[in-house]
Amino acid sequence: MKSTTLKLFLFTLLAGTSFTSLAQADTLRVMSFNILHGATTKNDFNLDTLAGVINYYQPDLVALQEVDFKTKRAKNYDLPTELGIRTKMASLFARAMYYDGGEYGEAVLSKFTFIGSENLGLPHLPNSEPRAALVTRVKTKKGNTIQFVGTHLDHLKDETDKVMQAKAIVKSLGDTEYPTLLVGDLNAVPNSNPINIISEKFSKPKHPNAWKGTFPATGPNICIDHIMYNQPEKWQVLEYEVLCENYASDHCIVIATLVFTP
Repeated sequence: MKSTTLKLFLFTLLAGTSFTSLAQADTLRVMSFNILHGATTKNDFNLDTLAGVINYYQPDLVALQEVDFKTKRAKNYDLPTELGIRTKMASLFARAMYYDGGEYGEAVLSKFTFIGSENLGLPHLPNSEPRAALVTRVKTKKGNTIQFVGTHLDHLKDETDKVMQAKAIVKSLGDTEYPTLLVGDLNAVPNSNPINIISEKFSKPKHPNAWKGTFPATGPNICIDHIMYNQPEKWQVLEYEVLCENYASDHCIVIATLVFTP
């Protein structure tokens, strides 16, 4: 009996070790893209252009902000699904509020299948626009589970809502066990109160381009679109780019190429 118990123990130990060792370093290309509810800066509603931008840069994961779901202004299109089809990526949508006969919020596109998701509603003052964070989890081909969070914080100059929202993100996700990327239009510049709060748990890449202006797309002079991560010792930044496609959006697109080592 003791011999059988010992064999079972050793088998379990070795099996656990082998499964753990299956995970290897991943190189991930990540994008933040405020799509201006599909309108483009010329208000001509061009989903093919938006998809073309994504296809050109070939990201693995995309956080989309200002996303319409079957609103009248978006011609009753389901924008996440339409862009997912055009880019051949999986899509998820998180409603922040009902709007114009449909819904408005965040979306994520992924080259990997989703293994989990949550719509995290963010706090706001009674008369402010609701906001959300779309929390997704994917398993990469190298066997790593990565948590990818797309969000869009309040846009008002008064930081009251943004501070509440930053605190809610830290409270909900700050101590997560998953390696997490926090990506999106945070409407907050470096060293502002919201960024300082988020920086208690999430780091900006130490790359000179990480502090470049991202808005407006023509002559960007403030950095409000960010890619951040927890567990900074596990991430290496190969590239960080700010790309200003001033027809597709009024924001610059932010792309980072990151190596995650478990």
